[in-house]
Amino acid sequence: MISIDDFKKIELVVGKILSAEKVPDTDKLLKLSVDMAEEKPRQIISGISEYFPDCSVLVGKKCMFVANLEPRTIRGLESQGMILAISTEDGKFSLLEPNEEIPEGTKAR
Repeated sequence: MISIDDFKKIELVVGKILSAEKVPDTDKLLKLSVDMAEEKPRQIISGISEYFPDCSVLVGKKCMFVANLEPRTIRGLESQGMILAISTEDGKFSLLEPNEEIPEGTKAR
C-alpha cells in the first residue's frame, strides 16, 4: 500500500505518439517518440510490441504516460517515461487512452 502523498508524486500526462518502431533484436520492445507539449518529444521504450505487430497503428494515438520517472537505459536506449496499459491473464490488452479532445501535455489531477 502507498499513501495518497506517494500517489500524488506520480505525474500522469497525456502524450501523442509521433512515431513507433521495433527495437532491433528484441521481441517485445518498441521505441516511441511522444509529444507531451514540451520543448522536444520524449523517447519511451516499452515492452508492448507483441500487441502491435504493425506498430504504425500507434502513430497519432493519445495515451497516458508517467512523465516523472528517472530515465532508464533499456538495450542501450534511454527511456524517458512509461506508457500506461493494462492486460488480463487471458491476453486482453489495452492502452489507457484519454478522450481525443484532451490536448497533449495535460496532467492528471
